[in-house]
Amino acid sequence: MSEEILRVQGISKSFAGVQALNHVDLTINRGEIACLVGENGSGKSTFIKIICGVYTPDEGEIFLNGRRYKQLRPIDSIHEGVQVIFQDFSLFPNLTVAENIALNQQVAQGRRFVNWREVNAIARQALERINVSIPLDVTVSELSVANKQLVAISRAMLQNARLIIMDEPTTALTHREVEALYKVVRGLQAQGISVLFVSHKLNEVQALAERVIIFRNGMKVIDTPAQEMTQEKIAYYMTGHDIAESRYEYQAKDAPIALEVSNLSRKGAFSDVSFRLRAGEIVGVTGLLGSGRTELALALFGAQPAESGTISLGGQTVSIRSIQDAVRHGIGYVPEDRLTEGLFLEQSIANNIVVRIMKSFAGRGGLIDSVRKAAEASNWVQHLSIKTRNPQLPVKSLSGGNQQRVVIAKWLASLPRVLILNGPTVGVDVGSKEEIHTIIKELAQQGLAILVISDDIPELFQICNRILLMQRGRLVNEFETQAIDEATLADHLLETVNQGQ
Repeated sequence: MSEEILRVQGISKSFAGVQALNHVDLTINRGEIACLVGENGSGKSTFIKIICGVYTPDEGEIFLNGRRYKQLRPIDSIHEGVQVIFQDFSLFPNLTVAENIALNQQVAQGRRFVNWREVNAIARQALERINVSIPLDVTVSELSVANKQLVAISRAMLQNARLIIMDEPTTALTHREVEALYKVVRGLQAQGISVLFVSHKLNEVQALAERVIIFRNGMKVIDTPAQEMTQEKIAYYMTGHDIAESRYEYQAKDAPIALEVSNLSRKGAFSDVSFRLRAGEIVGVTGLLGSGRTELALALFGAQPAESGTISLGGQTVSIRSIQDAVRHGIGYVPEDRLTEGLFLEQSIANNIVVRIMKSFAGRGGLIDSVRKAAEASNWVQHLSIKTRNPQLPVKSLSGGNQQRVVIAKWLASLPRVLILNGPTVGVDVGSKEEIHTIIKELAQQGLAILVISDDIPELFQICNRILLMQRGRLVNEFETQAIDEATLADHLLETVNQGQ
């Protein structure tokens, strides 16, 4: 019989009358890799915070290592070996790798003076335990997202972790980094450590999980061995309906050229990039980390201007030396990190939507016509199906998928000629992802030229009619999505790895 690490019975939690969790029963066994899956708002985060003692359940019981808790405090959870690695990793960016890993232990032991040789030794051993090597004297702020995550895992190991909960751990990782994380997780399992992998990426769930647990509307709807689940079944249980998304078929192949790039270069980022984007096209740009795909997007948007080459819009050569230039010429940009780059989180949904066109609502004396402004915001809320009780609520009150729609609405309100989407559904659940894909396709069918920057191969095949492959700052291949399959594109990406990227 398997040894239970965690068991919860009848856990319920509500906030201001909204039922976040409703009589959830769940068990995690020693050395098990389980995936907790659900859309945004399904109750995943509430469940995690109950297990780590941040929230107290309204009803139910928690058993950790056989001990019963009606009310679990954070210190109890830690002592029972529960470690949660949140998306922000809770690291100190101004401290070194060694300090982040080992100082907690030094403080817990009541040390009055720091033995730096011992700190480095502890940190080195913790990294070795998960079989990774990271310079100990590097400041954490200088690390990649993947390495920050490994530092957080190493620190958890020092706390005698028996259950590690990873909250959306692959949101900002490349494909290669995700594969490396899988290896680390399996290594934890080999040491008898249980891992609860919280995600909504269906391919990752299938690649890693032994068991799949799905929440919907605060309830556990299924708990089953992973081999019994397909991606279609997982999507169905997450959303409550079948998801059958069709590929984008580009018809107007003789449409006007909306954007033409010729020999565009920026030292250290990309060189001699040339391509055309027609009205109504959705063209994807992909490549591994360091391929130059995001730098190209930032150059087109004027955030990191190109140093040579030409950019033409509607047949006219334009100079884009700043973001203001790009906006003036009708280029919009939806960033990958919507929270820090795309939204004013404390401002209302309405203000975020109309921020780029606020001047158009100004009357005599510069006063804003609040009626016209509210009507414009409401129009986009309705058009993009932004789920909110009131557009005057702060945008931070929305789910990730709805926040992404607000960023898209902000740019659509300014009537762009070209829209650049960098990771359009990063951090978005499967239901919202399908809806955003539908919005993107409808915009293209209306004649908008769209450039999508992504390393999500299935996404590129769903929404793009062409895909451009970048390697080491150069465009090395171009594919019609109707002419190849996902495996072929993956093979071409693998070739860039083998060529030393």
